[in-house]
Amino acid sequence: MTEKNMIQRSPIRIFDRAIGDGLGTGNLGVVLSRAGVGKTGFLIGLAVDQLMQGKKVLYISTKESVEHIHNFFDQIFHAMARSLKAREVPQRQLKMERNRHILVYNRKQFSLEKLEKSVAFLKEAAGFEPDMVIMDGTPRFESTEKWEIEGMRKLAGEWDAEVWTSSNTHREGQEMDERGVPSTVARFDELLDVIVHLCPESNQIKVKISKEHANEEIAEVQMELDPATMLLRWR
Repeated sequence: MTEKNMIQRSPIRIFDRAIGDGLGTGNLGVVLSRAGVGKTGFLIGLAVDQLMQGKKVLYISTKESVEHIHNFFDQIFHAMARSLKAREVPQRQLKMERNRHILVYNRKQFSLEKLEKSVAFLKEAAGFEPDMVIMDGTPRFESTEKWEIEGMRKLAGEWDAEVWTSSNTHREGQEMDERGVPSTVARFDELLDVIVHLCPESNQIKVKISKEHANEEIAEVQMELDPATMLLRWR
């Protein structure tokens, strides 16, 4: 299968169309779910898809070690390569690793200023300019302030990149809006472009889009996250 056909066959193309032809550069997307449902796997799946298109990804974590994230990337990459019947898998994996940078920070010491300096260093020293930035574990929406979210959007625009992050939902006692979005996230709605909810149902994880840019009518996608492979699939 040619690389072009392989990319077009990915279920992520359906997801992209459902959120308005993708998140878009300069924009901020949030993935919601209870802890342990699959936010990290979902985000890494989006990242691997970008890498398989030859784009560059910066992965920021304040939760896991570099080794753990690297192994998770390999797991998702090989699952996706098998699913799409990709050829020249070792060569594709090497290309993926060259186009990806993983930065791990101590959550208490992380700041947007440190991130901005790190990205400037990568650009100057390695010519690396990300097309997608994933911030896993930060910001913590329950304790963040508006200026931090505004700062993330500002950096996304300066980098000409799309930025994805995540937040936990809880089973009981958490205030939600009519969309099922926690108030800790919904209070920043004007600064968020896409909100995706991962909803566990029996042996599957349904993908629900709660916000799609400025559109009031949200598409209901028949997609789910496979709990075994962490890959998107059609229902």
